[in-house]
Amino acid sequence: MLTLRSILQQICQFFRGMAVKVTKRMYRSSAVFMTGAAVITVVAFTSTGFGSGGRNALTAFAETPAPKDAAEEEHVEDEETVAKANVQITLTDAKIQAQQLAGNLLVKQVIEKQELEKDSLAQIKLINTQIAMENEAKRQAEEAAKKAEEERKAAEEAARKAEEEKAAHATAVNQDDYQVLLKIVQAEAGVCDDKGKILVANVILNRVKSGKFPDTVRGVVYSPSQFSPVSNGSINTVKVTENTKACVDRALSGEDYSDGALYFMNRRGSRSGAVRWFDSRLTYLFQHGNHEFFK
Repeated sequence: MLTLRSILQQICQFFRGMAVKVTKRMYRSSAVFMTGAAVITVVAFTSTGFGSGGRNALTAFAETPAPKDAAEEEHVEDEETVAKANVQITLTDAKIQAQQLAGNLLVKQVIEKQELEKDSLAQIKLINTQIAMENEAKRQAEEAAKKAEEERKAAEEAARKAEEEKAAHATAVNQDDYQVLLKIVQAEAGVCDDKGKILVANVILNRVKSGKFPDTVRGVVYSPSQFSPVSNGSINTVKVTENTKACVDRALSGEDYSDGALYFMNRRGSRSGAVRWFDSRLTYLFQHGNHEFFK
């Protein structure tokens, strides 16, 4: 004979079993609700004193499993299949999203790598350009230095040759001839520029070297009717300037502009007969200042 306690225990076990089934199958709620309603009805009958008849009915109901509807079972199985399919789809979608995320990350990394490579190439190109510019500037500087050195050597060579020519044309005179040369240059070209004074000295020295005139400065200068300052005596009264002295020294060292001239005259200050003789007997070379030079 079932007691109220045993009945309640069986009810609890039934609910526990139903709860497990509901958890596993997820979609049997309708059967649970029907079973609950039946149990509540039995408890109500028992509590109002229906006696053993009621208890026997409850016992029979508790021991008899609830009939299963085939359509319900099929429906539950379909829903489980759908749930599994949904889970599979969810997993697939998650996998696809993960793959897409990984792909996007990979693409981002590739793009960043390409950008870094572009920046590196740009830096390398800039560095190469700077190196090329520095090398070109260095090459140009070396060429300029080389050219300057060549020009310096050429200038030194030209100066050396000029000094050699001066030395070759330099005239050594004694102190007496030197003083005579200073006076005649001052008397004839005291108002002339440096070149004019050097030219007069050149003509005197050319005569000394020519063999057609005396071989000393004094002999050339004091030859009869050759230089008007000697004729009028002004050669003895002139005061030689430092500039005249420097110009004579330059002529003695070989500085020569005369083209071999042996004569010079001031056309406006010369006698007409002397002018005719110069023009008819001599070869005109050039004019500098008031002096015309002949050979």
